[in-house]
Amino acid sequence: MGFDPATLKYNDQGLIPAIAQDETGDVLMMAWMNADAVAKTLETGRVTYWSRSRAAFWVKGETSGHVQRLIEMRVDCDRDTLLLIVEQTGAACHTNRRSCFFTAVREGEEVEILSPILD
Repeated sequence: MGFDPATLKYNDQGLIPAIAQDETGDVLMMAWMNADAVAKTLETGRVTYWSRSRAAFWVKGETSGHVQRLIEMRVDCDRDTLLLIVEQTGAACHTNRRSCFFTAVREGEEVEILSPILD
């Protein structure tokens, strides 16, 4: 029988949020996928998102070399969000940081908690 991406609950644009988390539990990023991106990710093992700004598939690391290899895809209880457990090579964030979540709000102030990765 197998998993069918069409059974997921997509928004009005046909997209579902996908949260990438590494093997240690660190949350790396959030991006969008459509049913075809979900299928491509499962087929290839290379995480493929849907770029809303380019209206095209975005294979993570295709140009940067900062690849995400899928370890496991998890579906939440409402079937409207994905959790991708990934092996991350290099930075996940376009700012060259390991995670996109590099700003914390502490005592009402924004604090940068992750520096860019040095090449």
